Amino acid sequence: MTVSIVRTVADRADHASGTLLRFATAGSVDDGKSTLVGRLLHDSKSVLADQLEAIEHVSQGRGQQTPDLALLTDGLRAEREQGITIDVAYRYFATPARRFILADTPGHVQYTRNMVTGASTADLTVILVDARNGVVEQTRRHAAISALLRVPHVVLAVNKMDLVGYREQVFAAIAEEFAAYADALGIPEVTAIPVSALAGDNVVDLSAAMSWYGGPTVLEHLETVAVDPDTESCGARFPVQYVIRPGTPDLPDYRGYAGQIAAGSFRVGEGVVVLPSGTTSTIAGIDLLGEPVDTASAPRSVTLLLDDDVDIARGDLIVPADDAPLLTRDVRATVCHVADRPLTAGQRVLLKHTTRTVKGVVDEITSRLDLDDLSRSHHPDSLVTNEIGRVRIRVAEPLALDSYVDSRRTGSFLLIDPGDGMTLAAGMAGP
Repeated sequence: MTVSIVRTVADRADHASGTLLRFATAGSVDDGKSTLVGRLLHDSKSVLADQLEAIEHVSQGRGQQTPDLALLTDGLRAEREQGITIDVAYRYFATPARRFILADTPGHVQYTRNMVTGASTADLTVILVDARNGVVEQTRRHAAISALLRVPHVVLAVNKMDLVGYREQVFAAIAEEFAAYADALGIPEVTAIPVSALAGDNVVDLSAAMSWYGGPTVLEHLETVAVDPDTESCGARFPVQYVIRPGTPDLPDYRGYAGQIAAGSFRVGEGVVVLPSGTTSTIAGIDLLGEPVDTASAPRSVTLLLDDDVDIARGDLIVPADDAPLLTRDVRATVCHVADRPLTAGQRVLLKHTTRTVKGVVDEITSRLDLDDLSRSHHPDSLVTNEIGRVRIRVAEPLALDSYVDSRRTGSFLLIDPGDGMTLAAGMAGP
């Protein structure tokens, strides 16, 4: 029996060379995430000679005979001294087929919030499992976060296959258990790959020790998985970041609205509405890198010019006149609590949505998710660090929130402590 793709097989049609894939690694502590990333960088020839020399020097100082590839991503001194990952380590590398930005996230439970940061913009998550331990609580937690963040693709890397004799039965049992859990979470696609990061099996090169496996290596899958640069199903969205009023003699009447297009496309001559005021106008021009263009799409950073001299400020949202989101002051959402202090009903917060920040209060914590069996505890007293729950928040000013299902950019927000500015929770709007 050959097990390579647990659920839907990714479309491996031809893709444009040079496309960008953002991916994050996650898993329980000591599952080998940093070693996998180091092996991926090393075997794909993405490590500079001086970097490899530095790693070899540190490894020799520890009495190791071979370079510890985990040190390529464990960049903090505390990480290297303790042999663990604490912060999210971002690395850029490229192959002839594609460019990559990877986020190596911590495995310790207390750093789960860092995984939320790393996966929030990811197109794919690589979740590692130690073949000796199988699916554990942290595996389920990272799968649940990937599902909540609507990460389109998930890779289950069953690591340390060399320590279980490269047995197919071990891999198949773990893959089947994870697939059932992922299906319950609604994860659309899981690709399971048996690997040994330490030995390099099925990371960049196929393993001779697992001839029973007929699927792709980790790198092959990363290079060929289909990536849609704009997966948002809502209309065009443009959060205003800055109002430009040059006032130069040659452009005395110039007034533009700068920011990054969060979803969709805008074109000159299109009717738009500014939220939350509801003021309507027409796009008179679009400036991209100082040059006028007729159209622009996400995720371009542009300046929009409107026909009318309307009152627009940072935090406003420009959208098509025929596809505007509803304004609300009653926010219902799923949140992942990331602060050390608990989140409680009645607590005053700041809600940051795109470039807009408003005051609010947590009206109710409606439920808390149990990651073991995906059951919900209703009306808990609070949410503590790394817990996931449903909340209802009343805000002082109307917000133009999309559902997170429709837009990862305009359906997400942060809850912030108004007293000290600490981030309390990451939120995903939706019923």
